[in-house]
Amino acid sequence: MLRILSSKWTSFSRRDSVGGSLEDASEEEQNAEAKEVKENSSEATTSQKSLFKPDGTFDYDALYDDGEEMNISIESHGSVVSHLLSQVKIGMDLTKVALPTFILERRSLLEMYADYFAHPDMFVRIADLPTEKERMVQVVQWYLCSYHAGRKSSIAKKPYNPILGEIFQCYWDISAFENESNESMLVTDGPVPWCNKEQLSFVAEQISHHPPISAFYAEHYNKKISITAHVWTKSKFLGLSIGVHNIGKGVIDVLNYDEQYVVTFPNGYGRSILTVPWIELGGTVMITCDKTGYRAVIEFLTKPFYGGKKHKISGQVFSPNDKKPFLTITGEWNGTMEARWQDGRKEQFANVNSLAIINKKVRPLELQNDNESRKLWKEVTAGLRLNNVEQATNAKTSLEQKQRLEAQERKEMGIEWETKLFHRDGKDGWVYLHPLSQRLNSNNLIKNS
Repeated sequence: MLRILSSKWTSFSRRDSVGGSLEDASEEEQNAEAKEVKENSSEATTSQKSLFKPDGTFDYDALYDDGEEMNISIESHGSVVSHLLSQVKIGMDLTKVALPTFILERRSLLEMYADYFAHPDMFVRIADLPTEKERMVQVVQWYLCSYHAGRKSSIAKKPYNPILGEIFQCYWDISAFENESNESMLVTDGPVPWCNKEQLSFVAEQISHHPPISAFYAEHYNKKISITAHVWTKSKFLGLSIGVHNIGKGVIDVLNYDEQYVVTFPNGYGRSILTVPWIELGGTVMITCDKTGYRAVIEFLTKPFYGGKKHKISGQVFSPNDKKPFLTITGEWNGTMEARWQDGRKEQFANVNSLAIINKKVRPLELQNDNESRKLWKEVTAGLRLNNVEQATNAKTSLEQKQRLEAQERKEMGIEWETKLFHRDGKDGWVYLHPLSQRLNSNNLIKNS
């Protein structure tokens, strides 16, 4: 079945190469070709059948229903990898190096950042806890449980490099009455205007291309909690590995307590890139709250060259002015973590394998703007989903060429790129233009005037 779909996609690819896409074909052509595929697909799996709508047209939204990534064989692409390696040197910045399409994950980096909130209930619970100590511990627990959901495959793959100006929006339902259609509950001035006050909403924007910087913001209106973050990804070739240095920070605002928790990010490493590549995290992360004085230091420990385990972490949480931690955390960020308290108690801190992932919700592509991630990358995603690397490569090349031409035009005209949703905060920082704290203050001023 996959070979049939792939051969059909190749015909779509040939048509795309002269300036079209699936949507550019006539409805009659789409229906005829889709019908032919379906008639020759009696042994198709449910997943493959679901790529077509009842009328026979291709369903781009269905590309995301199956979150699992297909594994790749590096050996089968040996010539491509050898050619790539011949162009790079140890320590070289990979920002401007075009990596082969077959190692791509079927989504944009902006969408991957949304996986920090795969357990949105853990995030919003920070605002529910009554003491400073409990809130700090909850921040640490949410943070340590936020990384495992970002890996869709046991094989290391790279998400798409976002296009300058690209946007990704989504939200999560986290309470019993989320689905009530009460328009008066909508947060129309929020980051996702069709979300209500009991949903966690998220928006991300690619705010710079060179250097590559992404920014994201999330909020829960009724819980009065939000986070704004920016990440500059700096990639380097390390020989048998690729390292990604994540420069930036996130700031969690717990408005009812006037607290801000500043978090940093670990580095990422793609190991064993010539055999079976896998991902690990490494480096020191800080979580601090200036108002309360609570702080945490977390070490993401890389696997030793000989022996040792993968994905280990070690964390310590400190009370204000204390040099000894009241809580020590050990374990694996993609497995079980244990808490050891100052009084000697030991208990399970978290087990991410027993946590239910709450799927994000994204509006259909037909309602999205052209610069929204899923619509922007749909032809690349479709090519990868159907295992047609040529189709994916052609679509990816077209997007990148368009971005280069637009950058050249701006340079020639002396025009600076203007971000839409985030603005600079100091020399290196970026913040959301209309955070919840600002909007609530404005509303209160209006009510009191």
